[in-house]
Amino acid sequence: MRLRRASFITGSVALIAATVGLPSATATSASHEDKPYTFAVIGDIPYGAAQIAAFPKVVQQINADPQVRLVSHLGDIKDGSSQCTDEYFGQVKTQFDKFSDPLVYTVGDNEWTDCHRVNNGAYNPLERLAKIRSVFFPTPGRTLGEHPAKVTSQAGQGLPEDVTFTRADVAFAAVHVVGSNNSLAPWTGRTAPTPEQTAEVLGRTAGVIQEIRDTFARAREEHNRAVVLLTQADMFDPTVTAPAYADWYAFQPVVQAIAQESAAFRGPVYLFNGDSHQYNADQPLAAGSKWLTLYGVTKPVSNLTRVTIDGSTAVNNYLRVTIDPKNRDVLSWTRVPFTS
Repeated sequence: MRLRRASFITGSVALIAATVGLPSATATSASHEDKPYTFAVIGDIPYGAAQIAAFPKVVQQINADPQVRLVSHLGDIKDGSSQCTDEYFGQVKTQFDKFSDPLVYTVGDNEWTDCHRVNNGAYNPLERLAKIRSVFFPTPGRTLGEHPAKVTSQAGQGLPEDVTFTRADVAFAAVHVVGSNNSLAPWTGRTAPTPEQTAEVLGRTAGVIQEIRDTFARAREEHNRAVVLLTQADMFDPTVTAPAYADWYAFQPVVQAIAQESAAFRGPVYLFNGDSHQYNADQPLAAGSKWLTLYGVTKPVSNLTRVTIDGSTAVNNYLRVTIDPKNRDVLSWTRVPFTS
């Protein structure tokens, strides 16, 4: 039954994605640059009392990095067993507002999808998602941070968190794809997704796929050198040796869109994600990958590189990523240790 239900929902997602054809506005572009452009990536932080207390110093350290010009937080602003309260959301938002550079926040599952758990407060996840959007995306089309930047958002579709922008001839898309099977894991006390839960996933996934396709179309039109995708979910968790389709099916239409668009793009494609907490860089859809069969990708994708950032209670660094016009691979990165 789970596989039949999974197939039905996956087919529904694909159908919506195929029929939603509304064009999005052209993303805001930075001018072409002939010098390196650097941004920082963090995620799955702060987790627990010690990291919450230390997070202001993390913000200060990244602010003090003279190379960094933009910050990306890949979601999970709390651990998976703590309360999803309004007060906590406000506390994190206060720290986000202290980043001196523009901050692009990509929503994670811990702050809404998993809030049905008793130890999270037994919330309705959809109510928490609405709260996340109202707190962290008060001005659609603008990032967070002391000096917010213009971005193109899907606020018109009810998805203000999905944004696109261009920096240094690289097209960026931050898309709302989360762990817990993209929010189709059943809520506490249930054995299957609720109709409301399924409807949310279908609508959000259609928006994600549209944004991915629009980003690649713009990148081809503007002759961008690379594409960068930012998500919370690790759709290729290397610690899972035998992934079961029933636990991963909601990612299938997203992965297929990424695979199709990457294969049709002449430059490198980079996917940055959190979720699985341990740093990893690989080519998840290369020839021989187990994920090709699971996700129904018929041809290997050689130009897609995935980078998972460190996170959770053991995280001790941020990722400093540099776009270099003289670098054949376009992007390079290093892990910068926290100083406190």
